[in-house]
Amino acid sequence: MAEISPDLFINTVLGYQKTAALKAASALDLFTVISQVDGDLDRIAKGTGASVRGVRILCDYLTIHGFLEKDETRYRLTEATELFLTKTSPAFMGSIIDFLAAPEMISLWLDGDPASFVRNGGSTGLANIASDHPVWVKFAEAMVPFIRPVAAALAEKVAASSTPPHRVLDIAAGHGLFGISVAQALPQAEITAIDWQPVLAVAKRNAAAAGIADRYHALPGSAFEVEWGQDFDLVLLTNFLHHFDRKTCVGLLEKARKCLNPKGRVLAAEFVPNEDRVSPPFPAMFSFMMLGSTPHGDAYTARELEEMARQAGFQKISVEPVPPTPQSFVTFEQ
Repeated sequence: MAEISPDLFINTVLGYQKTAALKAASALDLFTVISQVDGDLDRIAKGTGASVRGVRILCDYLTIHGFLEKDETRYRLTEATELFLTKTSPAFMGSIIDFLAAPEMISLWLDGDPASFVRNGGSTGLANIASDHPVWVKFAEAMVPFIRPVAAALAEKVAASSTPPHRVLDIAAGHGLFGISVAQALPQAEITAIDWQPVLAVAKRNAAAAGIADRYHALPGSAFEVEWGQDFDLVLLTNFLHHFDRKTCVGLLEKARKCLNPKGRVLAAEFVPNEDRVSPPFPAMFSFMMLGSTPHGDAYTARELEEMARQAGFQKISVEPVPPTPQSFVTFEQ
C-alpha cells in the first residue's frame, strides 16, 4: 500500500516557485549557456552573468524538477530541455513564457481571489481587456513556437483537400501563423486576417518574413464588429471558440457559414476533452484556464461542438486529434 503523503498538496501550493525558476532560467538564457559549456558551474555562471551561488541553487532546483541532470558538480541538459529550451534548437519554445507567465496572466490567478471566478462561473479576465492592451501583442509575439506544429499540420490538411482553397479568412488571427502556413502550402491562396490593429502588425511582419506579404490582407477590428466578407473557400476559427459561451459560439459559426461559398468549410483548432472531462490531461485542464481568464469560456467536448455546429446550420462535423500536440481540428461542412 502506498504511503499517504501531503506531497501533492505542498508541491502544488509551491507551484509558483517553478514558474519563477523557469522565468529566471529564460531571462539568463541558462539552458543555451549550459549547452555551450561543459557543465562547469563557474563557466555557467560566467556565461549567464549571474552569481555562482545563484546559478548553483537554480540548477539544483531545475535538476530536482527534471529539466537538468547532475553528475557530481557538473550539469547537463535532458533531451527535452535541449530540444525545446535552447535558443539554438529549431524547436525552441521558451518564448511562450513571455505570455503564459506574463504579469497580466499571473495576476489573474494569484493577485486576486481565485474562489471568486469559481463562485461566479467565470472571470472578467483577459476577455474584456481593451483592444490596444499590449498583452495581446505579447501573445502574438510569444506563442508562435507553441502554435507552429499545429499550424503546420493544419496547412498539410488543407493542402491535401480535394478542393484546395483560394480565398481564406483567418478570424482572430493573432500571430497569423495558421493563415500564413496555408499560404505557404498553397501558392494560389489569398489570406484575409481579422484582429485588432496592433496584433495584425505582428501578423503582417510574420507574413513578410514568410514571403507571402503580397497575399496577406489585414482587416483590423473586432471579429464581432467588422464585416467578414463573402464567398470564402475556408474560414479559420483557430483557438477562438473556447473563449465564449455556447450561444456566442453558435453565433460565430453562423456568421462563418454565411460568408462561405456553397462548397466552403470552417476549420477550427481547439482543446477537446473527452466526455469524462478529466482526460486527456491538457485539453481537460484547459477549462480551468478559461474559467479564470474569460467570463464564459470553456473547453468543449466533441459532442458539444457537434451540437453547436448543427444549431449553426452545418451538416457535417468531424473532430480529429493532432498528435503530438494537445489540440484537435474541428471541421464544419455545409
